[in-house]
Amino acid sequence: MSKILSTQMSGLFQRIIQSEEEAIEETARLLAQASVGQGKVYFACFDELQAIEMKALYGSEKFTNLAQWTPETIVSDVDRVCIFTTSCSDPTALTLAKKLYEDFIPFAVVSSELQNDTNELSALAYTYVSMKIRGGLLPHPTKLGERVIIPYLMSALFIYEAIKLNYDEMLSEDEDF
Repeated sequence: MSKILSTQMSGLFQRIIQSEEEAIEETARLLAQASVGQGKVYFACFDELQAIEMKALYGSEKFTNLAQWTPETIVSDVDRVCIFTTSCSDPTALTLAKKLYEDFIPFAVVSSELQNDTNELSALAYTYVSMKIRGGLLPHPTKLGERVIIPYLMSALFIYEAIKLNYDEMLSEDEDF
């Protein structure tokens, strides 16, 4: 089963890079706007994806210029926000997105669903990255047809690392001038 999981995860990461590479670069550029200006970057992470913010704030390679986001955080027009959510219909993520949109604060979203006309979160966001998760990866060993292992966190972490690589490169180029 481990080899199957490895193959499935590799395929998922390949799908993300093949179809979301441009959106990842645009997201990094959006977040870099705050760092080259006088703003802060915030990650608003929901449910299990809160681990992304913990890694970015406290990991060995911290995300430059990232401040901790809470629902009480006052975000200004020089700041940038990246929302990480497992579902584009998450009511808390949607409420935040609507507030940022109404306040003319550009923000990014990383979510599992594809960007389409029924995805309100993607319509509000300046940039949108899909985790490409449609359900479980592996069939359950004892139940017929049920799929298990929904890798929201692994997919979001992969996207986070890709954003961070681009972001760090952009900031280092800015320092060269």
